[in-house]
Amino acid sequence: MAQAAARHLLVDSEEKCNELKAQIEAGADFAEIAREHSSCPSGRQGGDLGTFGRGMMVPEFDAVVFSAPLNTVQGPVQTQFGYHLLEVTARSE
Repeated sequence: MAQAAARHLLVDSEEKCNELKAQIEAGADFAEIAREHSSCPSGRQGGDLGTFGRGMMVPEFDAVVFSAPLNTVQGPVQTQFGYHLLEVTARSE
């Protein structure tokens, strides 16, 4: 079964998500940004979600996590929870 490890941050607006993505792409630390801004409890761990399989996250999340290049910030990805930035840190098929 395919497995992935990823980190993310969750905010309530696409505008905020794009603003944080720009900061990360300009060199800001993803984990620090997640700790400061993410509304998800995983933000306390720098957005680390650990390892999970297909179907364990919402479909919009899975679609990105199991197709995006590794170690590249993806998003904004909208789900019922809000807007996410995702970074896949590892994946195995």
